[in-house]
Parts: sequence; C-alpha cells; structure tokens
Amino acid sequence: MELSTHLTNAALKALLYEVDVQPKPGLVDPVDHATHLDMDVFTFIDSAISLQPYFKRFVQTGIDFDGDDLTELFKAIRPIGIEAEKAMYEATGGTNTHKGAIFSLGILLAAGGYDQNNMRQVVEKMLRGLTEHDFKDLDKKRELTNGERMYLQYGITGIRGEAEKGYPVVFEKSLPYLKAHFGNDFGTVLLDTLMVIVSESYDSNVVKHGNLESLENIQKYAENILAEGGCSHPEGRETLDDMNSYCNENDLSLGGSADLLIITIFLFLI
Repeated sequence: MELSTHLTNAALKALLYEVDVQPKPGLVDPVDHATHLDMDVFTFIDSAISLQPYFKRFVQTGIDFDGDDLTELFKAIRPIGIEAEKAMYEATGGTNTHKGAIFSLGILLAAGGYDQNNMRQVVEKMLRGLTEHDFKDLDKKRELTNGERMYLQYGITGIRGEAEKGYPVVFEKSLPYLKAHFGNDFGTVLLDTLMVIVSESYDSNVVKHGNLESLENIQKYAENILAEGGCSHPEGRETLDDMNSYCNENDLSLGGSADLLIITIFLFLI
C-alpha cells in the first residue's frame, strides 16, 4: 500500500474509532450525545468521510516538500486545513465536529509524508515558534478565538502548545499505554487511554465551558478511574458514571482530550 493511502486510511479510522468508544464523559458516542445537542454519531461519520480527500493532500504535501525549513511545511498545509474545515461544516450543516482533529492530523499527516520514522522531531521543527507567533499582540485583537481567550485568561496554550512540544502527552503517555494494553478489549482499552489523556493534559474545552476547578475535578476523576483498575472494573465504572454525570450537570466538553485520543489511535495504527 502506498504511503499516502496508508496514512489517510489510518487517519479516517482514527476518527471513526474515537466516536465509537463508549461511554465517553462529555463527548458524543453511539449511546449518548452528552452536552452536544447539535450532533450525534452520524454527524461525526459524515464529517470524517468529508475529510478523507484533504488527509491525502496533507500527506502529499509532506512527501513533496524538499526545503530545509520545516516551518514552511506547516505554512504550506494551513490552506488545506482551512479547506478541510469548510468541507466539515458543509457536511455537518455548520457543526464543529473535528476542527481540532483537522489541525493535529494535518500536522501529523504532513510529517508522516515527509519522514514517517521521525514524526515527532519533524512536528517540533514544523511548529517552532508557533505559540509565540499566534499569541502575539492578542490584547490588540478585536475578536479572539476560544484558544486565544484561554491563553489571555489562564495562560493555557492548549493544542498549539501541545503540538509545538511534539505532543508529549501522546508520545510519552497515551501511545505507550495503548501499546502496552493492546490485546484486551479494544474499546475498553481506548476508553482507559482517554482517561490517561484526561489525567495528563490541560483540556482547554473543559476550562472554556467551566473553569480551572472544573479541569482539576475532571483530571481527578480520570486519575481515580485508572487507580481503580480502569473502566472495566466495577469501582472504575462507578467513578466513570460519576464523571459522566458531572460533565452533563456542568455542561462540560472533553473535546481537546478527544482530539488527542484521535491522534493516539492514528499513531498506533501506522
């Protein structure tokens, strides 16, 4: 199988696998919309299918890139990402299902096209100086994105900061966990992998809908689930149910963690 097809298929599978994992607190899955009243699992499937052509373009851009300055590769894929977002919104009737995933998968697909054997190092070189550039002079901007507001209010760099550092939560925590536990029930392992991500990351989506205390509470739930043996153990499952109730009662979304699960699955599949 050619490289672009292999990586594109893995990215598409990652999107579909993530939405199928259940029960996911604060996230859409086949049995629960959580707090996302404008979307369901079919919305996510439609979105994923619409993105496949753009995934292939991300890879091909990486394959074709022959410069020394990899920040130029990142600049080259940004217009593709914008086109992919438009396709997503058209497929979902204006609902944001995968904007964060487009950002991260676009980076990793291009990095894989350029050098699949050294993807983390390529990502770090692609995104050198990203947060400094994107968060510069925010106090002068009239309209801020959610990520920019989180940075100004809390100093949280969100997915930009995680990406610029080469996705340490994924490469050092969630991906090793998934590899170590593969062979058990795959859905359960992916749910536990999500708990690893939640416990280790600063999900700006949680802070956006709540506050820093909300984030700390969510992290504690995830830590307790893992300490209790994971989501398949009775104590862990009870805590998972409590976590789900907490998310629903407080209108919290774990969208940032879901995006990191997607790229964890993607890297596992390749």
